[in-house]
Amino acid sequence: MRLILVITWLISAVPAAAQIYQYTDAKGHRVYTDRPPLDVKANSVELPKINTVSDRQQHSIDTSNTQPTTTDAIAPYSTLQVAGLPDEEALRANNGNFIIHIEIAPTLSSEHRLQLLINDQPYGSRTSSIRIAVQNLERGEHRIAVQVLAGDQVIQTSAEHTLAIQRVHTASPAFRARPTPLSAP
Repeated sequence: MRLILVITWLISAVPAAAQIYQYTDAKGHRVYTDRPPLDVKANSVELPKINTVSDRQQHSIDTSNTQPTTTDAIAPYSTLQVAGLPDEEALRANNGNFIIHIEIAPTLSSEHRLQLLINDQPYGSRTSSIRIAVQNLERGEHRIAVQVLAGDQVIQTSAEHTLAIQRVHTASPAFRARPTPLSAP
């Protein structure tokens, strides 16, 4: 009896392949759902294969044979990462504006600057600040990383952080004007 319960539990734990359905509602809006509606004819949507990218290998710089000439010698940082962003959920930023925090140890050298990368492209200007403002980032999924630069030379790059930005659609009922209440007679 226990064997049957264990097998049933294991089978139910395996996620089923999700099916997506599309239909047009009474107002003419296209609707996507994982459950077909009972009163409307819904079409099954075939999704393309998901692209995957393997993690990049982080290469450390070997400084064992070099003699530092100053206290700010070029050396990799023991900690360099994007922080303060959600891992498992979307970031709600209706206007696409938010602040990225950079964790870096030891403190950033006076000769170095930080460059934010969004989807492998430099974003904004180089800075020595560990708080970087992002303005009007479009909704969807983005890869975020930070580089340490000495002039135009890349000293070190952080691991990428994948972030989903959630923005309210402008046709949302939340943006409609609220009716004014009627005055009492």
